[in-house]
Amino acid sequence: MNKPQPLILVVAVALVDPDGRVLIAQRPEGKSMAGLWEFPGGKIETGERPEDALIRELAEELDIAVKEACLAPFTFASHGYGDFHLLMPLFVCRRWEGEPKARHHAALKWVRPKDLAQYPMPAADLPLIPMLRDLL
Repeated sequence: MNKPQPLILVVAVALVDPDGRVLIAQRPEGKSMAGLWEFPGGKIETGERPEDALIRELAEELDIAVKEACLAPFTFASHGYGDFHLLMPLFVCRRWEGEPKARHHAALKWVRPKDLAQYPMPAADLPLIPMLRDLL
């Protein structure tokens, strides 16, 4: 049996624009996995629902407003990183208010689902790419 690892709960979203592109964000210098591209989102605080965490994180990180009714649960990632295990529900969102801005990321990019694999991503995000390609 594997040694127990702390479980980290994060939530992420595939923001999909009218052209069917997905927004990815580049992790900034000084953070773990700096330079890798990820789906926007963040940690779920104690007692916080995933939907509330995502609405809060998107406002903080991208300066956009999302209504809970516009968040569709899609799939999740479960990945061991050695010193912790990550559990990450992924939502799909096609409607929000405002234009996404990189407030905490090095860069933002709208990418066609078929091209997502060209961007280096954290290991937990990789299994999500084929599912998004099939959906979109």
